[in-house]
Amino acid sequence: MNSHLESLSLAFATLAAHRLRTVLAILGVVIGTAIVMVIGAVLTGLDRSIGELFQRFGTRTIMVSKISPGMDRSRQDQQQRLRKPLTLADAEAIARSCPDVERVAAVLFDDRPGGRDIVTVRYRGEEVYIPTQHFFGATEDYARVVNMNIREGRYFTGGEDRHRVPLAVIGYEVARALFPQESAVGKTIEAGGRSLRVLGVFDRRKGNFFGTESADQFVLVPYRTFQKLFPSVEEHFLMVQAASGRVEVALDQVRSLLRDRRGDAADAEDSFFVSTAESIRDQFRQITRAVTSVMLLISSIGLLVGGVGVMNIMLVSVTERTAEIGLRKAVGARRHDIIRQFLLEAVCLTGLGGVLGVMTGLGISQMLVWIYPSIPSAVPLWAVAVGLVFSVAVGLIFGLWPALKASRLEPIVALRYE
Repeated sequence: MNSHLESLSLAFATLAAHRLRTVLAILGVVIGTAIVMVIGAVLTGLDRSIGELFQRFGTRTIMVSKISPGMDRSRQDQQQRLRKPLTLADAEAIARSCPDVERVAAVLFDDRPGGRDIVTVRYRGEEVYIPTQHFFGATEDYARVVNMNIREGRYFTGGEDRHRVPLAVIGYEVARALFPQESAVGKTIEAGGRSLRVLGVFDRRKGNFFGTESADQFVLVPYRTFQKLFPSVEEHFLMVQAASGRVEVALDQVRSLLRDRRGDAADAEDSFFVSTAESIRDQFRQITRAVTSVMLLISSIGLLVGGVGVMNIMLVSVTERTAEIGLRKAVGARRHDIIRQFLLEAVCLTGLGGVLGVMTGLGISQMLVWIYPSIPSAVPLWAVAVGLVFSVAVGLIFGLWPALKASRLEPIVALRYE
């Protein structure tokens, strides 16, 4: 035990005696470990943010759309865009014919190619700009299906929807922008050139992707009111809430019903897209796994550079301490004692680099949160462990050759070396 402590003490003393050399040798290890920390923190933060995002919609929610969600409009498959749209009748058929579905909401929105990308919402001298898809009509069950709470006022009723009353329930950020000092309820706003009376304000949502506020920048009007205001709009998506514990069964029922209603051939793919929060999260995790692989590749380059630097420094150290090695061998040190000594020095060197890399990564992750609060960041324990283990492994691997070279020196030759 004492010999191990002596070897460790000697290793640190050697590193302290050559501070500049030590810093230059471990720089690559510090960079490689810090990269693991920072990217691991961002990926973990994103995963948590995505989890909260879909938890907000509810684990029982099934989303049905004509095309795959999240596709860039310029890259959307033309065949998908030519599909016939979903309809309110489809939503009513699902509610009526699928026993494992509790409720369904239909959403009507403007997604016409070449249409406006931004809608201006005004109240007196205040304005806020929202994406076109964030100005939409929905049926009376929408708020319950997507687990949205009313912060102020109320949601519209089925009667108000049927009578096409020009009402709106607005998102938290829209209310904050237009009514910073007063209540929004009862006020008349202008959205897309149409006048609407504000009936209620939704509460702030949790788990917005990347922490953005855009998810709370929307204006929702009753379905038939939106249909009256924009008679040429026909794009729909459906939000289906399955019975507890029956998501997969409900999904099969919805798919079967829609295939039959849309006349999909038995050997043809669905002419619509059905997904659940969990399935979308799985797709996201596939992407993060690929990003993690790239992250490890990038960090391994830094560690490789650091390892080469460590090996060079250790080879120089062997040359400088040849006489010392000869003396130790002359007084009884064995080959494995010399190997252990130099491996300990290499491991201490890269281990120190790993610790500094972890601290640097933690600092950068925290700095990102301060500078860009919208970037989710949470340093995972696995990133710390991977960084430290890899840094120690680099010391063992790249320190082995110098250690073997030192152990093979003949005592008499080594003692004569100047």
